[in-house]
Amino acid sequence: MMENKLEELSQKLGIATSFSAQGIANQKVSDELLKFFCAQFGVDVSSEQKIKEELQKLTDAAYKQTVQPIYVVRQNALAIDVCLKQKDAAEKIELTAKRKDDENAKTLSIEFSKIEEKKIGNTTYDKLRLQIKENLEIGYYDLELKNGKHTYHTTLAVAPEKCYTTADVESAKLWGFTLQLYSLKSKRNWGIGDFSDLKDFARIAAGLGADIIGLNPINALFHDFPENASPYSSISRLFLNPIYIDVEQTQGFSESIKKKYAKEIIEANAAELIDYTNVYNIKIKVLYELFEKMKKPNKAFQAFKKEQGINLHLFAVYQAIYQSKCRNVWGGWQAWPKGLKNQSPMDLAIFEQTHENEIEFFKFLQFEAARQFNEAAEYVKSLGLKIGLYRDLPVGVCKDSAELWSDRYVYFKDLGAGAPPDAFFPNGQKWCLGAFNPVELKKQAYQPFLKILRANMKSAGALRIDHVMSLMRLFMIKDTGVEGTYIYYHFEDMLALTALESHLNKCVIVGESIGNVPEGFMEKLKENNIYAMSVLWAERWDFGNGDFKAPQYYSEEAFASVGTHDMTPLKMWWFGYDIELKNKLGLISDIEKQNLYKGREADRWRLLKVLDENGTWPKDNLRKSDYLYGEGYPEGLSEAVHKLLGKAKSKVVVLQMEDILGVTELQNLPGTDRDKYPNWRHKLPINLEDLATNMTFIRNITAVKEGRG
Repeated sequence: MMENKLEELSQKLGIATSFSAQGIANQKVSDELLKFFCAQFGVDVSSEQKIKEELQKLTDAAYKQTVQPIYVVRQNALAIDVCLKQKDAAEKIELTAKRKDDENAKTLSIEFSKIEEKKIGNTTYDKLRLQIKENLEIGYYDLELKNGKHTYHTTLAVAPEKCYTTADVESAKLWGFTLQLYSLKSKRNWGIGDFSDLKDFARIAAGLGADIIGLNPINALFHDFPENASPYSSISRLFLNPIYIDVEQTQGFSESIKKKYAKEIIEANAAELIDYTNVYNIKIKVLYELFEKMKKPNKAFQAFKKEQGINLHLFAVYQAIYQSKCRNVWGGWQAWPKGLKNQSPMDLAIFEQTHENEIEFFKFLQFEAARQFNEAAEYVKSLGLKIGLYRDLPVGVCKDSAELWSDRYVYFKDLGAGAPPDAFFPNGQKWCLGAFNPVELKKQAYQPFLKILRANMKSAGALRIDHVMSLMRLFMIKDTGVEGTYIYYHFEDMLALTALESHLNKCVIVGESIGNVPEGFMEKLKENNIYAMSVLWAERWDFGNGDFKAPQYYSEEAFASVGTHDMTPLKMWWFGYDIELKNKLGLISDIEKQNLYKGREADRWRLLKVLDENGTWPKDNLRKSDYLYGEGYPEGLSEAVHKLLGKAKSKVVVLQMEDILGVTELQNLPGTDRDKYPNWRHKLPINLEDLATNMTFIRNITAVKEGRG
């Protein structure tokens, strides 16, 4: 009996009691793990009696709460449910709404009907459905419910039926690029791609007819540990990484400053791999000098601080405390003195008084990063790209992040996001990323989620949501173990809010859905105008194990590409260097290596087959050999692949620079850290200044344009 009650309690909280992974259906979650997960919601599961009591409390709470913290409705279905004591339900009910950006309240015409009643103790509650008869514009409203002598307040979010798109995206076959911004190499940068490089690349791309430029996540990382360079493990998705600032474009910069650091800059620029510590430290030293030179208050800086408000202030305070307490010791905010860890107003006030300059400097870094990024985004728009910048929103955030410190109660404490085993990652993945508690998230009217969406949609024409299944469910794993299960979110609310923010920010939404995708999920994305990602390596018949699909079988409502930052670049894939690398690092056994080599041999043949059948080889560079054993690289292969991609039915095609330029290193090898492999550190093989005249680059672009027609 206890098992059933425990499962019932778990399901009410959104915890999956079983799940399917890697072809094995309904893998049952142990009672021990369910109890651990329930405890993460603040629920007492110490005994059978406590489980029953908690279950009853949850059931009753749904009726005792008159209004929800937020109502998320679609514009074509304006109705909300409220719960009133039966004696109050007989009283007059009045509903008024005021847009968040308007002072005028409006009394709404409503019809209500009783849909349920529930007796709790001696009190009977009626659940009423209030149907709003007026048409309401999309947006956020302060909602006031008057019932007799009682008044209740909440928020109403009115969302459109679908996410934003444009006529250009819907009618044209667009193409463009996806970049790892850090990898851009130029004669002028300081050892890492920056926002000025982005502008230069955009100018080249626009001249060739591109309409979209995708970026890796550019959110803030650890100031004191630059080597923690994964863009998918941010300390805040609200703010930018200052390493992308072009210091030479910062107010007050002079050639004399550059001469002072000339040796370090030359070394950083010449380094084969990005030396994050060296690059970041040089930039921060110079930026601090420029910050100190600001004698009189900068009006733009003051306006930025006012606009960003408490979010910027807490972020800057977090960074200043981290610098003070963790510069030489990895301990994180959990190891800070209790008052600072728990944000005691008195302790924070004392710290802020004694570290005012450091806090102001961290705000300045965000001001300058935002200024330069926004300027780059405006420049991209001025070039006429139909979509423009295409940003990337990570699924989670570092467990030691500013996000968790400043808003910890909306995140799980002892759980981290990951993924169960799938075809690409047979051992599953433990990302150790902080993720939202769905119960607390709704209590806060989804504000933490909305803030992140807005920050990443700003200045972007499109947004890629990493692991988009997280709008519905996220696989969570114990911080201290490997066991996990899914946590379910309020999917309809999350979808509707994403649609609303996409319209308010005029931003197209793309969902990355590689992995375990729930049944019917992709159809739901399509209904909501969320574009899928079609990846060549995954676009195969027989559940990803058969022949490569011809271009006409790609999804139309998709952004198509050869691979992703986690996948092997084309030339590396052809030679099988990724298999050799994984074996060398101990990620696969010798037997697995041999089996993978055999599979790769068959896959080379399958790739050549789809290229032959679709006639995508360049006419002046027809293939002269198969090289099925990886002993050579077929002439014109990358051009043929990109023409095939160009012919895809998908609305948008994006090219990776690594595939175009024949790179034979992975940008990221999942399952490894920098002690095993230099993830996120590879520069592109040619300088930006030479890109527009590089024949390999030009021929590949010509191929994709021919495919697009």
